[in-house]
Amino acid sequence: MTGTHTLPTTDLGGIRVGAQGYGAMGISEFYGETDLTEARATLERALELGVTLFDTADIYGSGHNEEFVGEFVRAHRDSVVLATKYGIVRKADDPAYRGIDNSPAYIRQAVEASLRRLGIDTIDLYYMHRLDRRYPIEETVGVMAELVAQGKVRLLGLSEVTGPELRAAHAVHPIAAVQSEWSLFSRDVEQGVVPAAAELGVTFVPYSPLGRGFLTGTLQLAQLSSGDFRGHMPRFTGENAIRNQELLAPLAEIAAARGLTTAQVALAWVHAQARTHGLGVVPIPGTRSRQRLADNVAAATVTLSEAELAALEPISAQVKGNRYADMTFTSAGRE
Repeated sequence: MTGTHTLPTTDLGGIRVGAQGYGAMGISEFYGETDLTEARATLERALELGVTLFDTADIYGSGHNEEFVGEFVRAHRDSVVLATKYGIVRKADDPAYRGIDNSPAYIRQAVEASLRRLGIDTIDLYYMHRLDRRYPIEETVGVMAELVAQGKVRLLGLSEVTGPELRAAHAVHPIAAVQSEWSLFSRDVEQGVVPAAAELGVTFVPYSPLGRGFLTGTLQLAQLSSGDFRGHMPRFTGENAIRNQELLAPLAEIAAARGLTTAQVALAWVHAQARTHGLGVVPIPGTRSRQRLADNVAAATVTLSEAELAALEPISAQVKGNRYADMTFTSAGRE
């Protein structure tokens, strides 16, 4: 099944966007080597197929991702809705270090740096990448609201927040989108933040909707490169990986019966959550291949039956291993 179908649209903070977006993180790092020429062609093809929300962050490639995506965005500024994020900080002399900084001074500094790397005047959707517990979320969103008033940002988003955190933030300034991991392998968000988003009219943007590639059924775990961070994630290693691969059987059966790929079934499940939970859902799978991109986009028009959804329902409860080695930086780690 290829990307010949028209991509539906949905509302995100008053802007119509394609119901599936594009996550650009893997272009710059984390998943091994990238052919940048093919990656740029993939961005162009995504836009042709109706994808309009393109997602990056200042941390991806330590700025490289914003610069790379920025060139594409500038070429299609009137057609692209650009999302980026601030809040995770790194150290040049310690590649493994990840810190969080939501201080007012840092937010103001980060947005200027992102605008400069992107080469644009206004960021369409600006996310707090992770919560910094040193600062009340109301204060953080208050500073972000200043950026909207100044015309540097159009819409505000939050990543990896709980339901109460979303409500507290939304009371200060409207939140257009919440981004968190949500897939057949990761459903912890359904406990609190998804119901809160539905109640408040906030669009949900699932990242890693294919379980970081696990749900494609094509991942060769033994062949992950040294530059692939999945080799350090609990779900991808040892006995956990073996058990988790066994959970893909229902997806493979549905895919075979419907003439789909396993990845398309997994993405169709994410899209089905919009109906199940009554909110806008715009997953942002990331691929650096035009063919896989076309397959991913086509999945947005696949409707799974109630029987198929029921067959997929038990999977998440059987997944072995957390989605991160350290869950303290996630919403689930605070719930």
